[in-house]
Amino acid sequence: MKTLRDVTVGNTVKVVQLRGEGAVKRRIMDMGITRGTEVFVRKLAPLGDPIEVNVRGYELSLRKADAEMIEVE
Repeated sequence: MKTLRDVTVGNTVKVVQLRGEGAVKRRIMDMGITRGTEVFVRKLAPLGDPIEVNVRGYELSLRKADAEMIEVE
């Protein structure tokens, strides 16, 4: 399955599933990333970490480790 980490800059994807457990999963959900949410990948830091995305009308920076837990289509 494709994760948010694999998405290239400029693409919009839809969240299918969150893989994390406990507090990690809760933190991602608290940021507004839930099943069915559209996420636009805005830019990538020069060294590749973090990833800047647009979710529900606001900018959000995610570490690659967190982005790997978000399955998208």
